[in-house]
Amino acid sequence: MSPARRESTEARRARAARIVRALERAYPDARIALRFTTPLELLVATILSAQCTDERVNLVTESLFRKYRTARDYAAADPAVFEREIRSTGFFRAKTRSVLAMARAVVERHGGEVPRTREELTALAGVGLKTANVVLGNAFGAQAIAVDTHVFRVSQRLGLAKSDDPDEIHDQLSLVLPRTKWTRITHLLQAHGRRTCLARTPACPTCPLRALCPWPGKPREGRR
Repeated sequence: MSPARRESTEARRARAARIVRALERAYPDARIALRFTTPLELLVATILSAQCTDERVNLVTESLFRKYRTARDYAAADPAVFEREIRSTGFFRAKTRSVLAMARAVVERHGGEVPRTREELTALAGVGLKTANVVLGNAFGAQAIAVDTHVFRVSQRLGLAKSDDPDEIHDQLSLVLPRTKWTRITHLLQAHGRRTCLARTPACPTCPLRALCPWPGKPREGRR
């Protein structure tokens, strides 16, 4: 059994606190990578970001947000045209269905305004727990853990959670991370995943969390 699995919840919380402090020192500039100015823009961008890089989404939304300014604009969009506009984000047919159905629901149920509760957000088409928490944490200032691919990978390597289900990872992280910093910690874990704890070639020898990380896959020599 690994050291991480033998940890008590209290010990894991204490180690998590040390991890957060180290991440703060390593990535003081950590922030959400998606560009947006309104809750609706962030909601659309997050739906488009599934299986796509934030950089690519930002390129697409630069013109998209100039054309579609309200939920009613999206609800009235021609699906074939919208598919062409977002094609480069991948899975463009499914994403078009999700975005346009989400927009119709926002218009019909919420008067065109993006709802502010997790329950109302996850009731919208294409909006799961991660997407809802991205919006809550970054557009509405709530404290929310958003388990994207980076948080999913990094939190498990660090022994803070263990599951094949991102929603279960969310629930486990909520037990060990300080609630007052959930949104900030999400950004820190994402920054660590993008810059150091890469999926295929993690920079373990220079990792600021090396002493706190129980991951058995850590290379012992100077692999970068």
